Amino acid sequence: MEYNTTRGPMKISEYGRNIQNMILYIASLSDREQRNRLTSTLVNILAIMNPDMRDQVDIKHKLYDHVHLMSDFTLDIDSPYPVPPRPEEAPRPTKVPYTQETIKLRPYGKYMQRMIEKAVQYEEGEEKDELVKTIANNLKKMYLNWNRDSVNDELIHEHLSLLSGTKLKLRDDDRLHSTTDILKANKQVPDKKAQTFKRRKFTGKTNDNNNNNGRKKKFGK
Repeated sequence: MEYNTTRGPMKISEYGRNIQNMILYIASLSDREQRNRLTSTLVNILAIMNPDMRDQVDIKHKLYDHVHLMSDFTLDIDSPYPVPPRPEEAPRPTKVPYTQETIKLRPYGKYMQRMIEKAVQYEEGEEKDELVKTIANNLKKMYLNWNRDSVNDELIHEHLSLLSGTKLKLRDDDRLHSTTDILKANKQVPDKKAQTFKRRKFTGKTNDNNNNNGRKKKFGK
């Protein structure tokens, strides 16, 4: 009895061992014309066996590459496409660098840190003061997304100073939005139309039913 553990490795397991054995048989034939003819027939069969691949570009080119790979590059035919390189000889893809950035306080994200870095470059004046206040309110709002209990303004002042390298600070008379107002604004207001639809669906009553009942009473039916 022959077990899979005693057989040779499969190059592309999706096609199955029978297809690979057929390719190895074709590669062992001495007649070149016969190898060309059988390989072309086999490629057409593979295309029929995988209908989901028909919409791919250059499907025949891809199948011929697979045939060469499954034959361990021993198939000598007049291929309409160049023989692909061996996997170990194929050029490696270029490494894609990750845009990893150093974020001082991750709950605020990198975009808020960029906004603060941009605000530092503003000239001193009323516009910069209002921008700093807006940023501080957003810091408080984003902080409450992580900590739903409460946050004091002194902590936001410390975070603003840390993110800006002690270059930004609020005015003495600036007051941030209250925690209660921020939490209320973050709550989603239920859609009245959706609630009405759910109530009608539950009770089985609709406007059409009510209108029909009104017509019946009007005409005495």
